[in-house]
Amino acid sequence: MHEPRFDVAGIGNAIVDVLSHADDAFLATNGVPKGSMTLIDEARAEVLYASMGPGIEASGGSAANTMAGLASLGARTAFIGKVRDDALGAIFRHDITSIGVSFPTAPLTEGPSTARCLILVTPDAERTMNTYLGACTQLAPDDIDAEVIADSAITYIEGYLWDQPAAKTAILQAAAQARKAGRKVALSLSDSFCVDRHRDTFLELVDNHVDILLANEHEVMALFGSADLDQATAALRGRCALAVVTRSAKGCRIVSAESVIDVPAETVDHLVDTTGAGDQFAAGFLFGLCRGYEPKLCARIGAIAAAEVVSHFGARPEAASLADLVKAKLG
Repeated sequence: MHEPRFDVAGIGNAIVDVLSHADDAFLATNGVPKGSMTLIDEARAEVLYASMGPGIEASGGSAANTMAGLASLGARTAFIGKVRDDALGAIFRHDITSIGVSFPTAPLTEGPSTARCLILVTPDAERTMNTYLGACTQLAPDDIDAEVIADSAITYIEGYLWDQPAAKTAILQAAAQARKAGRKVALSLSDSFCVDRHRDTFLELVDNHVDILLANEHEVMALFGSADLDQATAALRGRCALAVVTRSAKGCRIVSAESVIDVPAETVDHLVDTTGAGDQFAAGFLFGLCRGYEPKLCARIGAIAAAEVVSHFGARPEAASLADLVKAKLG
């Protein structure tokens, strides 16, 4: 097999994030479940946006954030996701390509506008997301660049896409293309509410199409309908080659058919905003796998990347180079 052009190709929702501080009273008044990711329509997005305090805009989306982290670590990355040829779409394309991520997907020329996610960050650093998917819902099999998938060591799939029938078909197509080329497929479960909506089909996806699963403990417990992480871990073992379960301040758990290994979290001196923590952990973990590192070291790199992103506002790294940060931490 030839050396891949890309380390990781991400497939996900291309979203512009709008981040703002809010208190619990604001969430209650506006009927927003704390800690959730709620899908909203364009009218609801306009109402919430008008009610929010001052915010910052930045290109986001779970898989796109992970590609940004991977690029900062020195990986070669590509991203497949749908935007409209509008102002927000231009912002997204500029932001992701300016950091070295290849973005081959053609924009929509008509139809829904570019997606946006209104992220409310409460004083405890919890993030609550309200997402208008817009153009993201139009991602289809024709948008999957077979050459990019075949030329990527790992194809990384964002679980949120499973909400859209056309995207679901696109994901299965990409997974088949990756496997045919002898490459690996990784899946992020994205959100426990998303898992609740698609439990049975997610299990089928993990069992038959996924080599590497990334999820937090709430998502894994939701996947197996369990309130106990150890029970969920037992159910997870052997369903795919490798799984890593993040546990916030408790670190993460690496699960394979042969073993279960707990790895501590990186110390965070000042917790500001948990937005993007899982995305950046995934970046560090996948980077390590692409370099042939043992899973425990991959998890350590993921923890360093996650600790960096929760120390500031926003879902993407602010460090000049995550590669330099990891080198300084690991020696």
